[in-house]
This record gives sequence, C-alpha cells and structure tokens, in this order.
Amino acid sequence: MRILLVGVSCVGKSTIGKMLAEKLRYKFFDFDLEVEKRMGEHISSIKKRTLAFISEHGYRQEVKHILRDILLEHKDDIVIAMPPSGLFHSYYAIIKKHPDVLTIALKDKAKNIVERLTFYDDETKPIYNVVNEDNKHLYYEEVKKDIEYFGRTYNKAKLKFNLNGMNANDSAEALIQLIEQFAKEHNLTQSTNND
Repeated sequence: MRILLVGVSCVGKSTIGKMLAEKLRYKFFDFDLEVEKRMGEHISSIKKRTLAFISEHGYRQEVKHILRDILLEHKDDIVIAMPPSGLFHSYYAIIKKHPDVLTIALKDKAKNIVERLTFYDDETKPIYNVVNEDNKHLYYEEVKKDIEYFGRTYNKAKLKFNLNGMNANDSAEALIQLIEQFAKEHNLTQSTNND
C-alpha cells in the first residue's frame, strides 16, 4: 500500500509518518527532504529561484516531478509526508493518476499544533526557542489561518484523522487501525508486516 500524509505545518506528518512506516516496515519519504536531496539545493534556494516568495505555485511546479518520480519508482509499501500544500492542484493532478494511493489528512487543534511548532533556517537546520509565552498567541492565530486555508484541500483526502493532541506513537498506532479498517472495507490488500 502507498500512503500519503497531508496536513498543516507541525501537525506531525513527518514524525508520525516515519513511525507509521517503521511499524508497517514501509519505506518513508519526507517530501521536503526528498526535494532537497534530488534537486541538490535547499528549498529556500529553489523558492528564490522560482520566485516562490511571490507565489508558492512556481515552487510546486518546479518540484512536482519529484512526487511523480517517487510514485513511479515505488509501487508499494511507502509512506510519504507531504508539505501543507500536498493536495493542491500541482500535486493532486499526479496523485489522481495513482488511484491506489491512500491519502490521509492529519488534523489537530491549533493549540496542540502550536506546542509542536518547529522552525528551520534557510539550510533546513532547526532554530530553537522561537515560541515563548509572550508570542505564542501570534503563532496560534497563524496556525488557525493555515488550518482554514489548507483545510479546504484536505477534503480531497480519502481519510481524515484527528490527532486530538495524541503523541506520535499513539497516533501511528491509531492510524494503522484506521488503515486496516479502510483496507478491509475496500477489499484492498495491505502488507502491514506488523508482527
């Protein structure tokens, strides 16, 4: 089975996706890291080159082939953590050509996401101590806007999963149950390898 996770920044796509892949013994791809590896440059450089500071559309057009390539190279047993725009047209047009891909939208409350916020510099290195009690409310408002903005596209996902503040391990375990139920209801073969 090929599983594609979408959701707003810091909802837990990469962390949960990696755990999910480990539990299922699937190969894991963090799309952003895959973009940097395959393009040989940092995302910030690609965005500057494609004028993505004006419109993210140019960036998605520049890197969408990487999603296509991953799906062509791996016909089964993968988990892909996509960026928040993972179901926007540039990517979704590719996903639709692979109807076996199980798209799952991860959701959570803004207050839970703010607690998990992580920031990175232009070279994808973590920046620490950004969120504090004095500015947390500002990030809360931004996360709420992201949930509203990106959330409309997440209706395209075949499954929706609300984390409700669960930790990554419990979320991955609950996702496995959800995936197994979906596979059973749709008569899909799923190699969970979950011994």
